[in-house]
Amino acid sequence: MSTTVTGHGGARLAVRTAGPLGAPALVLLHGWAQSAAVWRRLLADPGLTERYRLLAPDLRGHGDSEVTESGYDDPEVWAGDLAAVLAEASGPAVVLGWSYGGLVIADYLRVHGDAALAGIVLLGAITEIGPDRQGGLTGPVMNAGLREMLSPDEGIARPALRTFIERGTAIPLSQDEQDRQLGVALSTPAAVRKALFKRDIGSAEALAGVTVPTLVLHGDSDEVVLPMAGRYAADTVPGAAASWYPGCGHAPFLERPADFDVDLAHFLTRSHAEHGKMGL
Repeated sequence: MSTTVTGHGGARLAVRTAGPLGAPALVLLHGWAQSAAVWRRLLADPGLTERYRLLAPDLRGHGDSEVTESGYDDPEVWAGDLAAVLAEASGPAVVLGWSYGGLVIADYLRVHGDAALAGIVLLGAITEIGPDRQGGLTGPVMNAGLREMLSPDEGIARPALRTFIERGTAIPLSQDEQDRQLGVALSTPAAVRKALFKRDIGSAEALAGVTVPTLVLHGDSDEVVLPMAGRYAADTVPGAAASWYPGCGHAPFLERPADFDVDLAHFLTRSHAEHGKMGL
């Protein structure tokens, strides 16, 4: 199922949904140059969809959401977009951010705080961006071909993005999955791919003010977002728990799905229980 919500400034945001209305909610935020399609396994998982309401937006400029001319460097914009998605939930939601999705969560926290949240999951995530930001430390797979990946010339961007996707996981993805991710990345306008990096912002204060359960999940062999970025978040958010996946790269939910599913299920139960809303 899919729906449309109105984000900051009237931007149209496409949201994939699954699970019963009124159930405790899980919001899934994808990463840079991807879309909600990356969550298709979770959106089809009866273990989740029978108990929870899943909401997976395409971030602005990505997938089927509106490509706006500006706003990609503005925390207020990202916070407003996420607030619009959260308004579709019935009560406080657990919000999970993969990769750049973690920065969107940090933007939301700095603007709105965590009153509308039941919990936070940071999955291979950045929470800051800019030179020497500890919460945004990226590795050689991201850094090596970034200039080429941002090129508006598909002949230059395509091979760089393919290499990025192939090398981003320590446990290889299927060829179909790699091809799908490449297609989504190329369909993300080059101007958007570039605009998401035109930021320099820290998040120490926003993270230190978190009062809801928080879980950091990170592959210990991640060379896109370095494990040190995950450690920074785990050390900065009060009481945060962390799980490090041995021999796993940037996409634990695809590389180590069984372990990831167990960690997520336990966290969802705990977070919604603490807010008085157990899974159905």
